[in-house]
Amino acid sequence: MRFTHLHVHSHYSLLDGLAKIDNLISKAKEFGMDSLALTDHGTLYGAVEFFQKAKKAGIKPIIGCEMYLASGDMNNKTSAPDNKRYHITVLIKNKVGYKNLVQLITKAHLEGFYYKPRVDKNLLQKHSEGLICLSGCRNSEISQLLAADQIEKAADAAMEYQNIFGIGNFFIEIQPHFTGSKNPDIFLKTAELAKKTEIPLAATNDVHYISKDDEDYHDVLLAIGTGNKISDANRLSVRGVNLSLKSAEEMAEFFKDFPEAIENTAKIADLVDFEFELGTLQFPHFDLPNGKTAEEYLEELSLKGFKERYGYNSPDESPKELADRFWFEINTIKKTGFASYILIVWDIVNWAKSQGIAVGPGRGSAAGSLISYLTGITNIDPIKYNLLFERFLNPDRIAPPDIDLDFADHRRNEILEYISKKYGREHVAQIITFGTMAARAAIRDAGRALGFGYGFCDKIAKMVPFGPGVTLEKSARNVAELKQAIDTDPQARQLIQTAKKLEGVARHASTHACGIVISKNPITHHMPLQWAHSSKKDEQALVTQYEMRSVEALGLLKMDILGLRNLTIIEKTLNLVEKNYGEKLDIYGIPLDDSEVFKLLQRADTTGVFQLESNGMRRYLKELKPTELEDIIVMVSLFRPGPMDLIPSYISRKHGKEEVTYLHKKLEPILKNTYGIAVYQEQLMQIANQLAGFTLAEADILRKAVGKKIKKLLDEQSEKLISGMVNNGIETKTAEKIWQYVEPFARYGFNRSHAACYALIAYQTAYLKTRYPAEFVTSLLNAESFDLDRVSIIINEAKRMRMEILPPDVNESLEDFTLIKGENAKIRFGLSAIKNLSANAIESIIKEREINGTFKDITDFIERVPAKDLNKKSLEALIKCGALDTFEERKKLLTNIEELLRYAKDLGKKINSSQIGLFNSYSNLAPLKLVSAEPAGKLEKLAWEKELLGLYTSEHPTSEYKELIEKKSLLIQKIKPSLVGQKIAVGGLLSRVQKHVTKNGRLMLFTKLEDWANKIEVVVFPDLLEKNPEIWIEDKMLVVQGRVDNYGGNLKIICDAAQELNLESRT
Repeated sequence: MRFTHLHVHSHYSLLDGLAKIDNLISKAKEFGMDSLALTDHGTLYGAVEFFQKAKKAGIKPIIGCEMYLASGDMNNKTSAPDNKRYHITVLIKNKVGYKNLVQLITKAHLEGFYYKPRVDKNLLQKHSEGLICLSGCRNSEISQLLAADQIEKAADAAMEYQNIFGIGNFFIEIQPHFTGSKNPDIFLKTAELAKKTEIPLAATNDVHYISKDDEDYHDVLLAIGTGNKISDANRLSVRGVNLSLKSAEEMAEFFKDFPEAIENTAKIADLVDFEFELGTLQFPHFDLPNGKTAEEYLEELSLKGFKERYGYNSPDESPKELADRFWFEINTIKKTGFASYILIVWDIVNWAKSQGIAVGPGRGSAAGSLISYLTGITNIDPIKYNLLFERFLNPDRIAPPDIDLDFADHRRNEILEYISKKYGREHVAQIITFGTMAARAAIRDAGRALGFGYGFCDKIAKMVPFGPGVTLEKSARNVAELKQAIDTDPQARQLIQTAKKLEGVARHASTHACGIVISKNPITHHMPLQWAHSSKKDEQALVTQYEMRSVEALGLLKMDILGLRNLTIIEKTLNLVEKNYGEKLDIYGIPLDDSEVFKLLQRADTTGVFQLESNGMRRYLKELKPTELEDIIVMVSLFRPGPMDLIPSYISRKHGKEEVTYLHKKLEPILKNTYGIAVYQEQLMQIANQLAGFTLAEADILRKAVGKKIKKLLDEQSEKLISGMVNNGIETKTAEKIWQYVEPFARYGFNRSHAACYALIAYQTAYLKTRYPAEFVTSLLNAESFDLDRVSIIINEAKRMRMEILPPDVNESLEDFTLIKGENAKIRFGLSAIKNLSANAIESIIKEREINGTFKDITDFIERVPAKDLNKKSLEALIKCGALDTFEERKKLLTNIEELLRYAKDLGKKINSSQIGLFNSYSNLAPLKLVSAEPAGKLEKLAWEKELLGLYTSEHPTSEYKELIEKKSLLIQKIKPSLVGQKIAVGGLLSRVQKHVTKNGRLMLFTKLEDWANKIEVVVFPDLLEKNPEIWIEDKMLVVQGRVDNYGGNLKIICDAAQELNLESRT
């Protein structure tokens, strides 16, 4: 007997469905089913993925949704008892039905959302055509009425649904768990209702997981979703209800008294006639100048750019190689039909530049296109840097190229707003993405729900290595420590078994960091929309319900609009340069051979330099001693796990310490720039082209085959490449060696176009740091101001560069870090860095100062800043952090704070009562009378700075202990990975103490020890803590002894002894 599951949840029913789509389809296939539905809660998240995979498996996909139905008006968003929420199951019958379901789901999210996305019957009535409706699960209106024994009302409701969807398109849903002891038994009542109303039955099982064995794991998933432990009473749980994907035989056996309920599922499946239209490109409309086609206009722009970039009036006047490349790209773009797409990108970049928004030189393979360079989409010359067009657009495999765009991150929203206005808000949306439970997160989530201790779960989680392709299955086999825990500890075994089931399950939806879709027709012609989960009410953003691959499969234009913080740093530095020197610096016009810049890179003074800042990169830069942009391109490409192993060889060859060899002389022109080491994907393509006679388009297919590591494809390409080389006069043995050299290339081959672009940004930031250090560091501080640890690092770098970092000052500080003009570089904290100081107060202070000049004294300050913006908290914050030091000593102002507030209040009253005219004096006010006070001590001031600014500004508390710390311990900055396992002593200030209770109920500490320049974590286990708990208090000066550890990839000290530092012990 044919049976189709018509009510099925995947893991896209977030934290409710456990089943992944691949597993659902393979199980249905195993059961011999010819069709299967997907009906996730309130969304179509998995629809395209499910459709594609089901079709590939030979199973008919039925797309649907379990919708939430408001009992009344969906716009009623109150908690009134009569405002109930029911479930109904809706399936797409045909194309009209798809469009209607998209409308229903979109409106449910954008208009009817109240805890859940809801529709109402009026909306169903408007959008019912082309849909099949099943009455729903136990939470349906009909089931609820039957459970309450309101049979007539249930019958009326059933007839109402049939009227909405039409006879033959509405079925009464019946499920095995309508019977049972946990809830009122409505199984027979449901069957009787179907008979009474003459509405056909349809059997479903409300599938939430694959097999009965998954029941306990699904229960853990529900507990994660509700924030409970499985041991909690009265939590959401469906244990004891088999919600697995049952076989047709099992379903038929259960419904043997109602065989028509089974038969009707097959009839419903046969009624469905809907398929997604995949692969047809649907670019949005781009306005063209009168009478011009997209191809003509693109060619016109490119010819104009040709003259501007190269100085030739036309390609025909230029060298043949350049002219051939120009016409080849133009003709390929015409052939593939992507001219309008490139124009859309050009328009966005052109607008951004016109608004002074920093635009990156390019990203990814787009930089390999000469046309992109000529139109200004990219800013790196593909001819000069030997970048390949075919890596960007393959004329033999017509698929839209990726043109990813980088902009200053603080202005990304302006770009999105421009695109929305240009193409219409109904045509533009950001793209959804789904966070899935990775191996370690699955362990921690499962552990919390199972009620296991944090320390135990954390310990097990940290046994799983980081890295791509790491799974719990592999880790359980390959990590001895984890394998032993599973073999010997039943709790660890249960934890890992549960986590394996959760691994890869979608945990939440969020907005893709950069992806947007632009459509020709309104997006809701193609897919549902919803509000972004992270949107604030006043900044709501629309996102698609389909993730990026699904959007692309539908043929819609997907673009990546990225916000890059380093471009913000560049933009802000250029603005400061113009402000301070009157010089409008073109960042793309700077010399790329500035010897001072390369000296900075050779010294590895790269704090703030894009891509070149990490400790490992600095070490290699010192050894490499870069002398040209090519060196930076190589380092950006190789500094990754795997290819990093080639860096020492590259450095040795550059400096003549290692012989450069080639398997064949024809490889020399291709690999010469990288000293015989294959670094780039483009080099692989050139090897295939120049040694084996591949066209560059064929070579790109080889590149993709090597990257995918599919044996059949590799075997085909291997044979083709070797025979091509042999036909070109290369010996078979050598040709085979070259293939062996090429095959593992997927492990480390990098896109040279992308590397060249990012190397250029790295050079630009290094140039600005070299030539305009104060402007650069100020911009760097402002771009990173949200991260206090990072601000601390940059401040230390500024001090190393002989810049003075000053506390906030009401007479000099702007909102952000402020560069003070003068002979020596001084940077002041901005007013926004001060905790407890309101945005209104900041605005008032700066505005008043700009209009009427600096504040003369404390009286002048109080009189000119409105009392409404200067409450006690704000005034206290300004005093303590030193922002009013220019007027009076801090302790004196703090002692007199009530008097200052009294004066401000009296003044405000007189102004409000119009007792003081515009030109009158304040002589009739009781004057300010400040009493004397003992000045604040150094440590007191430092404590206030830390409290209000998050870090120390005037100096670090450890400064006066410097000699003692250097004498008694190793400086934190000297702790390197080479010391892992060794015992050392280290001194500093205990700046953070985080308590943690172990599995055995004992207390341990995770602390931070810092000196004047660096910080390190110190771990204190219970035995040591219990010996001397009084010493582990924040702001104490300590010398700790212990073993250097690198667990989790971060250096730390496992402490085994500690003593307090005091200045008396200097001698």
